[in-house]
Amino acid sequence: MVHYDDNDSRRCFLKGILSVGLASFAAALCADSVFAVTTSEVKLPDGLSVERWDFETKGIDDWTVVSGQWAVEDLADAPSGKRALVQRALQNTYNVIVAASGPYSDVDVSVRFKPISGKEDASGGIVFRFADGKYYLIRANALEDNFRFYYYDRGRRMIESARVRAPALGQWHTLRAVIAGDHVQGWLDDVLLLDSRDKRFTAGRVGLWTKTDSITAFDDLTIRGVLAGK
Repeated sequence: MVHYDDNDSRRCFLKGILSVGLASFAAALCADSVFAVTTSEVKLPDGLSVERWDFETKGIDDWTVVSGQWAVEDLADAPSGKRALVQRALQNTYNVIVAASGPYSDVDVSVRFKPISGKEDASGGIVFRFADGKYYLIRANALEDNFRFYYYDRGRRMIESARVRAPALGQWHTLRAVIAGDHVQGWLDDVLLLDSRDKRFTAGRVGLWTKTDSITAFDDLTIRGVLAGK
């Protein structure tokens, strides 16, 4: 049997506590980590026209509601005033609204979104290259620790997924999607998380998206794009 004096025992005890503490800290850090993409940012040409909606003076009368219950509402904490666009339908598989501008080939889109509620889903997304009911989608979900890039063509298919800390319910977050040619990038809260390539769709309009019972608010939509055929 090996015996230790009091000093050795204390040293062993402290080492044990330290190792457990570091292991716990590392596990917690991994659980909360956001795995950012380190590649360079895709940039569109300078001088492109920009469209913005803060929903204070500019409504959605000329937008296309594909599915869902979309309306501009008074919202006290709206980022750019007192009004925001809110989707409140609870029964549809997907809820989609498409802005009137475009169609665009390459586009840089950003929007603020707040997942207000949802038991099955609490999401918000950017739709781009929407044409003939087909589109790309980048979305975040307050009930899941992932951030995903999909395409929709008579059904939704995932192209890429990133691990994230789920965006908090009841708080405003920022989504951004950029596509140039077949190169697609996605940001959540100003962190580049998705970097992918897909050449399935080449041009279309921009829109917003939720799923099932998500009640979600959107504000500060900005679209900067290359008009198709230009």
